[in-house]
Amino acid sequence: MHPMLNTAVKAARKAGSIISRASFDLDKLTVRSKHQNDFVSEVDHAAEEAIISVLREAYPRHGFLAEESGARDADAEYVWVIDPLDGTTNFLHGFPQYCVSIGLLHKGVQQQAVVYDPNRNELFTASKGVGAYLNDRRIRVSRTDKLEDALMGTGFPYREVSHLDEYLRMFRNMTLACSGIRRPGAAALDLAWVAAGRIDGFWEVGLSPWDMAAGALLVREAGGLVGDLAGEEGYLDNGRIVASNGKLFAAILKILQPKP
Repeated sequence: MHPMLNTAVKAARKAGSIISRASFDLDKLTVRSKHQNDFVSEVDHAAEEAIISVLREAYPRHGFLAEESGARDADAEYVWVIDPLDGTTNFLHGFPQYCVSIGLLHKGVQQQAVVYDPNRNELFTASKGVGAYLNDRRIRVSRTDKLEDALMGTGFPYREVSHLDEYLRMFRNMTLACSGIRRPGAAALDLAWVAAGRIDGFWEVGLSPWDMAAGALLVREAGGLVGDLAGEEGYLDNGRIVASNGKLFAAILKILQPKP
């Protein structure tokens, strides 16, 4: 395992321990609303601080882009992109679908990825050019080659409801085209599940870089394709992402496009 990835795993597991302990006393947590339908708890902050502490001790010159604390030295050569608790709303309701997500960018290019699910003790990891793994076992995207046979994942717009009408059009068209759609509520984990072949594809709009940086590399290293709604590279900037195996990618993009 790459030394930087190993450090990220250590950080993710430390954050996972904080989250797991807190999950037994949800009624004692202090929670505030950042925006409509977007919440943050003391657990998010504690997990993020733990991650940054581990990473900064090992790599003091690296920058950070984290959900709760924002950007620190974001123009550095290496930047860690962190979501300490992806799926906070699920966590606060005791719905066991959330994770820790840590990605590393080198000059803007994804290099390392960790997505850790503390509920299942599932550790998804990837290094650029080396492959994707689940608990040290190599994983691959699914082999499904027909959209009508595909199980798709998605996420509903909840922060920026201005996307809602556009999204409902996509949802309707995809519902008619595939075998089923699931919306578990943690984008980083959804992308990890695409990498593991548990779902055949995923799309969402209105995401932030920390929702995607690690999961997107997992998909690519598992043999899949990732792009924005036009199939291009801009998803970390525009927050619109599509991920799937190579056999379905073009068909998914076509379904999501507005009809002429």
